[in-house]
Amino acid sequence: MTARTENLNVVGFDHMPSPKEIKARIPMTERAAESVLSGRRALMDILNRKDPRLFVIVGPCSIHDPEAGIDYARRLRQLADEVRETIHVVMRVYFEKPRTSTGWKGFINDPRMDDSFHIAEGMERGRRFLRDVAELGLPAATEALDPIAPQYYGDLISWTAIGARTAESQTHREMASGLSTPVGFKNGTDGSLDAAVNGILSASHPHSFLGLNENGEAAIIRTGGNACGHLVLRGGGGRPNYDTVSIALAEQALAKAKLPGNIVVDCSHANSWKKPELQPLVMRDVVHQIREGNRSVVGLMLESFLEAGNQPIPADLSKLRYGCSVTDACVDWGTTAEALRSAHKVLSEVLPARGTGRPAP
Repeated sequence: MTARTENLNVVGFDHMPSPKEIKARIPMTERAAESVLSGRRALMDILNRKDPRLFVIVGPCSIHDPEAGIDYARRLRQLADEVRETIHVVMRVYFEKPRTSTGWKGFINDPRMDDSFHIAEGMERGRRFLRDVAELGLPAATEALDPIAPQYYGDLISWTAIGARTAESQTHREMASGLSTPVGFKNGTDGSLDAAVNGILSASHPHSFLGLNENGEAAIIRTGGNACGHLVLRGGGGRPNYDTVSIALAEQALAKAKLPGNIVVDCSHANSWKKPELQPLVMRDVVHQIREGNRSVVGLMLESFLEAGNQPIPADLSKLRYGCSVTDACVDWGTTAEALRSAHKVLSEVLPARGTGRPAP
């Protein structure tokens, strides 16, 4: 009888390998595990003010070509060594793209970029890419969009974002409460802070909810809460929010909620008026605030790839420009390296005075 009342708009159920199966095909290695764990430790130490450095999440808006992505990762690994005294570099590795209506949903959903949606293939190739990045000694960051996906590759992630469109979602707050990484909640697309602040509070508490276990079986997931939630300012409502007044207001909102005063500034999106070439200026302004005494900003985000700008996905994929984003526009590699080196130079003079000490709620 249920055939008359359920799945009326479902046209098929394709087999999906379990997380355990995918992990068996792309197993964790000792070198990759150490990269992930050391990346997480550094991030937690920065958030807990045991480490005075900043962390910078930097990389392509999304991964679409693993070859170009690894090329970028190798360059970033060398740059990370240059600036490691002042900046903890984490590569941005985003596989899932939220869509207001339609569009390419990212490498895991559609790895062949032709609307064929070979999700099992995308998951396996995505996990392999993350392992390759970790084996370079580079920690990775991603956005958690699908609540099932972390079971497949969460062991290879060091930092997680909850996006502006999902920060007020109960599902994503519950998921964040069980993630093994620090989690940054972005302010709303209208610029408001309430959803992100409430998200941090919610994720810090234990939750119980439906999900999948490693064998791909339905399970009740029980979490202990995530103590490393923090605020990400990405602008919104038609204006940036990285200026000193906006950051002071964010500090007050966190203090009112009795949360640590940890703020990350996303240099992209509304903070750069969606003009990628302005991202280094945003970064420079925030570093200047640190030089002038700010202690709440603990990290920055930058959208960057080998080539500047972005490109549409052509029908003939051989026409794709190598190392150029197919989603949001990015700054190029030379601009990225210059921005991080400039920040490193300024921070090397001020971080010793910035000191340590747990952020006050």
